[in-house]
Amino acid sequence: MLKPPRSLTIYIGIFGRTNVGKSTLVNYISGQDTSIVSKVAGTTTDAVYKIMELLPIGPITLVDTAGLDDTSLLSKERIERTNKVFELTDVAIIVTEPNIWTQYEQNIVAELTRRKTPFIVFVNNYKDEILSNSFINILKAYNNQHSKLLNESEYRESFLNEFKRILIDIIPEETLNLQPLTDNVIKKYQTAIMVVPIDLGAPKGRLILPQVQMIRAALDESAMVYIVKDTELQRCLDSLKNKPDIVICDSQVVKKVFDIIPKNVLFTTFSIIFTSNRADFKIMLQGIEALKNLKKDDRVLIAEACSHHASKDDIGRIKIPRWLSEHFGFDVKYDVCAGMDYPKDMKKYSLIIHCGGCMINKKQMISRLNYAVENNVPITNYGMVISFINNTLDRVIEPFTKS
Repeated sequence: MLKPPRSLTIYIGIFGRTNVGKSTLVNYISGQDTSIVSKVAGTTTDAVYKIMELLPIGPITLVDTAGLDDTSLLSKERIERTNKVFELTDVAIIVTEPNIWTQYEQNIVAELTRRKTPFIVFVNNYKDEILSNSFINILKAYNNQHSKLLNESEYRESFLNEFKRILIDIIPEETLNLQPLTDNVIKKYQTAIMVVPIDLGAPKGRLILPQVQMIRAALDESAMVYIVKDTELQRCLDSLKNKPDIVICDSQVVKKVFDIIPKNVLFTTFSIIFTSNRADFKIMLQGIEALKNLKKDDRVLIAEACSHHASKDDIGRIKIPRWLSEHFGFDVKYDVCAGMDYPKDMKKYSLIIHCGGCMINKKQMISRLNYAVENNVPITNYGMVISFINNTLDRVIEPFTKS
């Protein structure tokens, strides 16, 4: 069975000190030897991701992290990787030992509380020792609507049933039931044309993830979907008895599509749909105002959520910087970050241009956006930038701004 994209799963981050049983818990939940288990402190050197189906909740990603009290030679790097997991965690599990609650656990609680992330406290080897009154009081303090205590069970089935019950109880509704990509874009039984150019950046024999996810979302809405290359768009329109309800295209061909489709047909891009679904649309759109005032000495951050080898047609590393330079008449200074990387030092940037974020979940996308806002750095989206350069922005944002 094909695994779902991580971005469509609920992320469960597992945190705690070294050697408290985090990896053992991951293996117990997954029913597999997902993480290496050893009595040697610091065995987990980097975050380990395990996608699994947890019915009736659905697909989840378990994230086993390195201990936050790691004192090894690579402790700084490991702890930094662990800290990044906070950005994407929908629900956390804090693993600790009986009668031990240290500043490390307290720091985890503080970080989760700051991010409004619900959490579960799991006491490893709970049945082997009597819990002290002070420890019980600590646990009771966290046993509220934002956190729950998970007790160990001798039987995995009993444990999983209780685990799932608690998850359903504390997972935010918007996380448990993701907003469909079709919201504000495609209604039931409507007709959509999706324009998918096949260029050097297209993966061999398949479509890129946002296109696949959008097709599936439209089918879930019982919409009728036509998939065409930009070179066949006019032929597709001519063959239809009625005009389509919406045309969705790859941002790279936005100007070509804009010039072809009728003015009374709704029109947008895959990238803009994703930013509407996973970020704050108004904040991203405000970033275009900063783009308009870009100066020669300003530095731009191109932020991608995926990692891939760049081709000469690469949208983020090659095309957007080139188009910006052509538009403004000077070489735009820029840096690129990809995957989990996201710079701590934001103050040197005048603008962040972020991809649609199909490879990360909404929690991480919002975390990135909030971090930019906290540092007073404007942030916008690939599709918005490309549409602005091509004078099509007002048209492609219409599905999300019309009353």
